[in-house]
This record gives sequence, structure tokens and C-alpha cells, in this order.
Amino acid sequence: MIFSLAIYGAPFSSQSSDTAYQFACALLEQGHSLHRVFFYHDGVYNGSTLATPPQDERNIPASWSQLAEQHGLDLVICVAAGLRRGMLDATESDRWEKPSHNLEQGFTLSGLGQLIEATMVSDRMITFGN
Repeated sequence: MIFSLAIYGAPFSSQSSDTAYQFACALLEQGHSLHRVFFYHDGVYNGSTLATPPQDERNIPASWSQLAEQHGLDLVICVAAGLRRGMLDATESDRWEKPSHNLEQGFTLSGLGQLIEATMVSDRMITFGN
């Protein structure tokens, strides 16, 4: 079965990001396919390379990055929601003349069309957060 996930919650202010990560791990272990993980609203903070949780807590952005590397996942940050919240890749950083960028490895910025396309090609679209 082909799944896609939409994550609306920030990684350290709600349980939705961690629950989505655990769900993604479980479905991959069971042999399902994960077409895309789309981060929207405050969920875009899951892509921050600057997140530095205490050592005894899981680093959720780094966990997503590692999972994407292991399984070739498509992790997409909504560009409009991301820019509004200061989430920039190198291209957007240059475009807006900002001093740096902060997108975790494995994440890309793209538009809502990626969410629509994921819904069309997936058997199930699961949403985490509100």
C-alpha cells in the first residue's frame, strides 16, 4: 500500500510529529511504501537543522533526515509556510538576501501542488496535527 503523510504540528510543541515519525517507521518495516511526507503550518519546523533538543530527548528533525536517507523518502516543506516561519534552503536564502539557511538535509521546499499530487498517487493520506 502507498502512503503519504501530512504533518501540521511542530516537533517539540505537540506529539503529532513524533507520532508521525513512529508511524512512518512502522509502515516501512511492514513493507509499505511512503510516497511523500509533507510538512505544513508549524510542521515546517520539523525541517530545521538548528533544532537542538536536550540530549535525553529525540531530535525529531534529525530523525526524519536519517529516515529519509535510509529509505529515499521525499520530505517536503511547504515553501509559503516555511518562508513565513524562517525556514530557508540555500536558494531561498540567496533570493531573499538572508545571511544563512537552515533546512535539514533531506528536506526540500516546494508548493502545495506536492501535497495534492501525493494525495492523488497514494492509497492513503494520513494527517498528523491540526
